[in-house]
Amino acid sequence: MREKILTFIEKNSRIDLNELAIVLGVDVSTVVNELEAMEKEHIICGYHTLIDWDKAGIEKVSALIEVRVTPQRGMGFDKVAERIYNYPEVNSVYLISGGFDLMVTLEGKTLREVSKFVSEKLSALDTVLSTKTNFILKKYKDHGTVMTAPTKDERIMMF
Repeated sequence: MREKILTFIEKNSRIDLNELAIVLGVDVSTVVNELEAMEKEHIICGYHTLIDWDKAGIEKVSALIEVRVTPQRGMGFDKVAERIYNYPEVNSVYLISGGFDLMVTLEGKTLREVSKFVSEKLSALDTVLSTKTNFILKKYKDHGTVMTAPTKDERIMMF
């Protein structure tokens, strides 16, 4: 049942718990108890709202920063990742495969603000060997949600 609950709330964390209980064929107290248990076990780590900042008229710059690091003896990448994720500007840090070791995501008000963070804070860490910053220019789909209206084919049909 946990997998079913997680699947539903991952798509819509605001689902009515009575409605979820009906869909699952259990009483609402069972759903509430499962959710509370999964929160205590840190299976459920938080509830987030996906916002289209462009439509809200608020300027935000998002960046994906690939980072190559020197792993710490006996701790691998964990200690380096911890140093990075403790910066309040950082949204997420992932260990990745490929030419870089970590993927860091962050948001700022301007390109300059993001660039300043990368050059003055991230690149300045003694364990960071190199970085590659990729700015997000447009979001088409984020966390499973389509962010743009489908394009209409405006070509004239020829016979």
